[in-house]
Amino acid sequence: MPALSYPLEWGTRTYIMGIINVTPDSFSGDGLLRRQDTLPLALEQARRFVAAGADILDIGGESTRPGAAEVGEEEELERVVPVIGALVRENLNAVISVDTYKASVAQAALDTGAHWINDVWGLRADPRMAGVAARSGAPVILMHNRSKPGNARLQARLGGRYEGIEYADLIADVCRELMESVEIARAAGVRDEKIILDPGIGFGKSVEQNLELLNRLDEIRALGFPVLLGPSRKSFIGYTLNLPPEQRAEGTAAAVAVGIARGADIIRVHDVEMMARVARMTDAIVRPKA
Repeated sequence: MPALSYPLEWGTRTYIMGIINVTPDSFSGDGLLRRQDTLPLALEQARRFVAAGADILDIGGESTRPGAAEVGEEEELERVVPVIGALVRENLNAVISVDTYKASVAQAALDTGAHWINDVWGLRADPRMAGVAARSGAPVILMHNRSKPGNARLQARLGGRYEGIEYADLIADVCRELMESVEIARAAGVRDEKIILDPGIGFGKSVEQNLELLNRLDEIRALGFPVLLGPSRKSFIGYTLNLPPEQRAEGTAAAVAVGIARGADIIRVHDVEMMARVARMTDAIVRPKA
């Protein structure tokens, strides 16, 4: 297992999670699913990410973009397990995270050598997931999510966004629901030091709500857990700047910098080399060395 597996030294610097999408339909256009060359493509991307500064590689086999089709358990297993196995054999100096809300997929990924679970439904979608996390001792990322297909609005150039999902008080509601996921984890036996929170930028929030959540990320960090932030190329940037996914690097950089300044410990990104530089520069400003 790589030396970086866990725990990381929270507060010393920002850690970089590189996104490896083993899908045909990623919103960002970077899905790697092919018939013959998926494994070579994934390995090439992973090597490039680690060389560029990625500390964590997040492997996902189901798109979570608004309007995406669900992927069955067997198909998701066929997508992610071979890639995780190949990355483990490659022995890269990086944490391997599996991006799934299905307990069976998480268990198979951990059995294959993955280190972390990244659950976009915060242990709410599959009642078995908390037990998998507890028994394995793996760190688990709990994301806030109020996504509902009926609230998704799709626009060909800018992609999907959510509208009409009501919050009585955005930050208070997100904090409360994240802590409900924490209690699910605790009840199953997951220790607090293995829990990471993700406020769920882009998941069941409007453009304006995403901007507010990002600007008030310090209130999520005040819950006492490390925080992962995933703004990369998302539609709230696209709708703010009127730009398609491939032109959102500057908007992502701004979101990353503000997020780090507000307390993010991990940034989940597509453009690892560029955002690792943004993180290092922001760290130099907000986390000066003694």
